[in-house]
Amino acid sequence: MKFNIRGEHLEVTTALRDYVEKKLSRLERYFEAPLTNEVNVTMNVVKGMHIVEVTIPLQGVILRAEVKHSDMYASIDLVVDKLERQIRKHKTKTNRIIRSEGGKRDLFKMEVSPNSYEEEDELEVVRTKQFDFKPMDIEEAILQMNLIGHNFFVFSNTDSQQVSVVYRRDDGKYGLIEPAVR
Repeated sequence: MKFNIRGEHLEVTTALRDYVEKKLSRLERYFEAPLTNEVNVTMNVVKGMHIVEVTIPLQGVILRAEVKHSDMYASIDLVVDKLERQIRKHKTKTNRIIRSEGGKRDLFKMEVSPNSYEEEDELEVVRTKQFDFKPMDIEEAILQMNLIGHNFFVFSNTDSQQVSVVYRRDDGKYGLIEPAVR
């Protein structure tokens, strides 16, 4: 595993770098082949909160986790725990798809160790909504989102003539998701 560790508003010390590498290296046990991808780690301090963001690009999936905590080392531990849960969730689904395509090696190991436990969360839809898309611009969509008190809003974008999503980011600003034109 190659690591790209950077700090924003803090200096990444050797001890911190070694701790991140040691903790994230334990994720390799979940994969059939050693990871050759670059693991991106960003550590940040904002208003006394230590934020660790990890992104691991894999074939067909991107593992990403972000944790905020008052202690940097606790943030690192928690982000690794989140990534392990994501791997366990994706493992069964990915291996099923790969096996159905026939003959390809599994991306994830089927068994990690005798002491490990399988944690498969049911992916269950508990509510379905249907609604008409009213054509509107981005600003109106943000206002509608704020009116209903949600952190996202799906709408028909008058500018692009496509279905778009506005969402509230963790930093309080807004984001826009649009379909890629192919």
